[in-house]
Amino acid sequence: MGGREIAGEYLVGYEQILAEAASTGRRLTRDELDSRRALGERAAEAGHGLRTLVSEHLATALAVWPRFSAPTDQALAAVHQAIDAFAEGYERAQRLAVRQEEAARREFIDDLLHGRSDLGRLAERAERFGLRLSHAHAVAVAQGPSSYEEGSGVPRQVEQALMTRFGNRNVLLTTKDGRLLCIAPGKEDEVLPYFAKQAHAATDGGQVAIGRSHPGPGGVVQSYEEALNALDLAGRLGLDDPVLRAVDLLVYPVLTRDRQAMADLVQDTLGPLTTARGGAAPLLATLTAYFDAGCVAAEAARRLSLSVRALTYRLERIHHLTGADPADPAHRYMLQTATIGARLLDWPVEEEGAHR
Repeated sequence: MGGREIAGEYLVGYEQILAEAASTGRRLTRDELDSRRALGERAAEAGHGLRTLVSEHLATALAVWPRFSAPTDQALAAVHQAIDAFAEGYERAQRLAVRQEEAARREFIDDLLHGRSDLGRLAERAERFGLRLSHAHAVAVAQGPSSYEEGSGVPRQVEQALMTRFGNRNVLLTTKDGRLLCIAPGKEDEVLPYFAKQAHAATDGGQVAIGRSHPGPGGVVQSYEEALNALDLAGRLGLDDPVLRAVDLLVYPVLTRDRQAMADLVQDTLGPLTTARGGAAPLLATLTAYFDAGCVAAEAARRLSLSVRALTYRLERIHHLTGADPADPAHRYMLQTATIGARLLDWPVEEEGAHR
């Protein structure tokens, strides 16, 4: 069918309506307006362009214009009413389609990230959104000071930057629980670092975590959980790096895999610090800064805004209370592991709360 024949399907009754309304000077009736809206909805659902259909409405009006006996303003009013009602129905159908598409997208993302739904069916649905779940994928998660919703300014800004740089490379950008998510094929090594850069800037210095690449439908879930865990670790350990890679943080899940063993190590190694004046917190902060500074006393003192002499005194105090010398390589690994464990377990705050 040609363009005019297609358009004619959505102009049924239009000439008669114009002729009657223009000849009498009356406004279109409610039934006439409803019929135009219904045709507009059908045209949108069929995927026809509104611009072409409006042009056909105008062309038809010009063709029957000599038959109008009414003044020009009355004839134009009838044409305007008919086209406006048609466009209203068209736009209403489009809005409904957008809402349905958004709902389907959100349902798919929820199923994908929670590992729900049949994997075969999930893979079929994924192709609709540009993902091939038979391949490996990696996920990056960005969080900032605000909560972000799909379609809002920050996600649109980041998505535009990705599209400009990479075009269509089967990348899915979305939001989940107020965070930005980017799902990319594992072989596209440049996509997630670039997303991290753009998201960090767009979220006013937010933090981004990148999970490892994993194959299959379950790979997306695994990479997503790794990224979330990396952000959680960063919060508990005070890591302020703008970009975190799960592969660089694998030691921490290993350390906490046996939580009770770690709790025992912390209590046995650092428990005596709770007897110090002022509690364990200042001495624990000293150990943290000392190890983070590569066991360089001057740098650790700078980070704590202390003199080197004051820092040295604290280290000696730790040695006296625990029997372990932070400067002694033989003791250092145990102390450092216990210090990391204390931060992961929120010790001594959690410990003190348990005895209240």
